[in-house]
Amino acid sequence: MESIDGTSNANIDRAEEFKILANEAFKANRFSQAIDLYSQAINLSGHKAVYWANRAFAHTKLEEYGSAVQDATKAIEIDPKYSKGYYRRGAAYLAMGKFKEALKDFQQVKRNCPNDPDATRKLKECEKAYQKIRFEEAIAVKDSQRHSVADSIDYHSIEVEPQYNGARIEGEVVTLDFVKKMLDDFKNQKYLHKRYAYQIILQAREMLRAMPSLVDITVSDGHHFTVCGDVHGQFYDLLNIFELNGLPSEENPYLFNGDFVDRGSFSVEVILTLFAFKCMTPSAMHLARGNHESKNMNKIYGFEGEVKSKLSEAFVELFAEVFCCLPLAHVINDKVFVVHGGLFSVDGVKLSDIRAIDRFCEPPEEGLMCEILWSDPQPQFGRGPSKRGVGLSFGEDVTKRFLQENNLDLIVRSHEVKDEGYEIEHDGKLITVFSAPNYCDQMGNKGALIRFKAPYMKPDIVTFSSVPHPNVMPMAYASNFLRLFS
Repeated sequence: MESIDGTSNANIDRAEEFKILANEAFKANRFSQAIDLYSQAINLSGHKAVYWANRAFAHTKLEEYGSAVQDATKAIEIDPKYSKGYYRRGAAYLAMGKFKEALKDFQQVKRNCPNDPDATRKLKECEKAYQKIRFEEAIAVKDSQRHSVADSIDYHSIEVEPQYNGARIEGEVVTLDFVKKMLDDFKNQKYLHKRYAYQIILQAREMLRAMPSLVDITVSDGHHFTVCGDVHGQFYDLLNIFELNGLPSEENPYLFNGDFVDRGSFSVEVILTLFAFKCMTPSAMHLARGNHESKNMNKIYGFEGEVKSKLSEAFVELFAEVFCCLPLAHVINDKVFVVHGGLFSVDGVKLSDIRAIDRFCEPPEEGLMCEILWSDPQPQFGRGPSKRGVGLSFGEDVTKRFLQENNLDLIVRSHEVKDEGYEIEHDGKLITVFSAPNYCDQMGNKGALIRFKAPYMKPDIVTFSSVPHPNVMPMAYASNFLRLFS
């Protein structure tokens, strides 16, 4: 027998079995597996809105918000009265910072469920967030009229109280002794005095703003170089990287490839640590911008709230300004191209085009800078829409053409959580490295780093597991409305 839409009863039963398996995978935080199982249910019985809405939720967990919006929209098309479809789409829009679109969906949830107190509460939170964003936009100063926050700060005039017993910078030079004391204080959940935080951030700013948008790194024969991926505020895992691979130094240089902050609740500790090593020995610490080094992301995913809590509101704008100074890409020994996200929507992009990017701004919504920060590889050839809703997906042929046209051997990028901490794709020409193990305390993934040794520059991948941290949950400082929908 068949249902009204022509689906056989056998297929309907089998689809339900796949849905049950998918739900179990979801509960076990195996979100990629859940997506595959929901997809099999959809292939057998694609007329059920719940399958699409559930898959949308799994995409949201993997930060694939563009795909989540598409699936939730399909659920709504199947059943325009299905509240969960609007709910899932609204949550995905919120995570993308599209508050106006999210508000419309939550208003529809409220219309569908007028007596649901949970729907009422979440609509109010969304309305509050949207009104706040509109107010901030209304009073925002145009970039052309904005004065540098850094120019107004004189950290020398800030008094350090006699009772302060934390790390101190003597004079103008950040030393290894200072950094070790600061790391020990952070490990014990002590804060750095604002005077020294200002000093580190301002000194790092001067170094970063003098660098080109694409930085060339030379590793001498016999020497090595380490590339790390996203850290996302997981300070205790950052300490573990240094335990496993050594502290940054001229003989042990690092590149951290963006997304230092947000989600993890020790982002202030992470960024001050990386900036302090940059100040101490500039050649030992290279830093690239990620998509989370931006005002919009920091407002949503916790860094802004954490900065206000641990330092002060004045630091929020200063960090935003310094993040705009971060380089966008690095090339190691003319062979390895390192970038946070990925490649471009057009062929023919040369390294000189990347060097020419004016990066001193918030990330735009399209163009080379946007794509560098947001794009992802895909298994199919060619290019496709981004599962995130920003940037694009690019295939092996795109990777190989870019490498050939720029006389490069390998692309290293980050931006995506991987079960083993890394993934080798595109016929060995592209490696994703992600250095935040057990991401958000729920993904169960390993972290990884890549060591290159000159002159051959073959990637040596080291993986590691997460380490314990104090009982402060991820997203502890994130916006209330986002935690409601997580």
